[in-house]
Amino acid sequence: MSVSPQGQRALLLRVARAAMIERGLAPDVPPAAMAEVQRLAEPAPPFGADIKDLRHLAWCSIDNDDSLDLDQLTLATALPDGGTRILVAVADVSALVTQGSAIDAHARVNTTSVYTPPQVFPMLPVQLSNDLTSLNPGEDRLAVVVETVVDDAGAAGASEVYRAVVRNQAKLAYPSLGAWLEDRGPLPEAARAVAGLAENLRLQDQVAVRLMNRRHELGALEFETLEVQAQFEGDKVSGLAAAERNRAKDLIADFMIASNGTIARLLEARRFPVMRRMVRSPERWQRIVDIAETFGETLPATADAKALNTFLLRRRTADPLRFPDLSLTVIKLMGRGEYVISFPGDDAAGHFGLAVREYTHSTAPNRRYPDLITQRLVKATLAGRPVPYSRDELEELAAHCTQKEDDAEKVERLMRKAAAACLLSDRIGQNFDGIVTGAGAKGTWVRIIDPPAEGRIEQGAQGLDVGDRVRVRLTSTNPERGFIDFARVGHEPVVPQRR
Repeated sequence: MSVSPQGQRALLLRVARAAMIERGLAPDVPPAAMAEVQRLAEPAPPFGADIKDLRHLAWCSIDNDDSLDLDQLTLATALPDGGTRILVAVADVSALVTQGSAIDAHARVNTTSVYTPPQVFPMLPVQLSNDLTSLNPGEDRLAVVVETVVDDAGAAGASEVYRAVVRNQAKLAYPSLGAWLEDRGPLPEAARAVAGLAENLRLQDQVAVRLMNRRHELGALEFETLEVQAQFEGDKVSGLAAAERNRAKDLIADFMIASNGTIARLLEARRFPVMRRMVRSPERWQRIVDIAETFGETLPATADAKALNTFLLRRRTADPLRFPDLSLTVIKLMGRGEYVISFPGDDAAGHFGLAVREYTHSTAPNRRYPDLITQRLVKATLAGRPVPYSRDELEELAAHCTQKEDDAEKVERLMRKAAAACLLSDRIGQNFDGIVTGAGAKGTWVRIIDPPAEGRIEQGAQGLDVGDRVRVRLTSTNPERGFIDFARVGHEPVVPQRR
């Protein structure tokens, strides 16, 4: 099925809205919530006796080039007796999105922003997420600040959580900042304009590396997957661009993991419930073992995060070009993450992929509802108030957030395929190299390398499994349904090297 280039953006938007509705997601903000938005005003001085004034600090945001919903700012200070204090200021979304409001009810339906090629469907009205609750440069904003002391070995120690008013001094983006941190480009202009920020960014990068190395020592997994975005020329899909990992992305990831751990430990210490983000032990560990054996590596018979990470690090060094393919394979075999509520006294399980037990989601309340729930829990314990949710409600919310995140991911995956189908619609009959990313009763899926797109093997899928390399021919595309169909023309199976 083909569609005119001039109609591709409109088609994708129609498909995205229909897919969201089919999965119980709301693409539009209801009138009651919009009416509440019109009555909101941004917090203004005096902010309150329990709120610190940290507007003078050299805060900066680091996000995607096109991000408008800025959830966090970062900062670091070297300590005289060694170690570094990292600070993460998280947008105080709950100050304006009150529990039980119409805005809150809408956010609770989707539980996450949905990112599709033609449009972002934000969890909150854009008047909030892109403005009143976004940590925009030059604006005074309420925040929950998470301080964590990191020693020279990368271990997290003393911590403090409190409310504050902050001001973003520089809006920075991953590509340009990452290039500077890796000595591939100049310091971004926004950072040059803030006295001392360049030195602070170097310090942030140094402590992030220590945090990451420490997690790796404990068995955190080193993945590198392709984040693909559709490119447009007018209304036509003109390409699929894979965003590259860099030091700026790693910096933010490691600061957020550390801060989420601090929040989880705070709630545990105050005997509050914690909504944990978990990836349990891999569902198909034996398949991971078999794949490792094809590279001459031996993994234990039972799931072992540290051993798996050692293997992944070796493969990243040996073959960085194909490492994203291996990462994708292992991620698929590990199974999905989920939200689980733990209550005081529970023996909480850890996050297999991060090698941490104390982990929650708390640093993106503009984009994820679990983070907004956690923020309310944190503010309640800071103020000496009781838990703002019942046990049954928290358990229901954890299950609901897991389901809705899964639904959102399926919509996003469909839309990536729909955009790719638009791009590939004039390449029927061409052959591509790929890797099998899914194999089961519902079908066998392949991701081709160039352009980076995923589709279904409709002919010749017998005997294929996740991780196999294949040569496929494009047989048909259907952008309306997000279908990209292939026929197998070659196959390199994953065969363990038996000793």
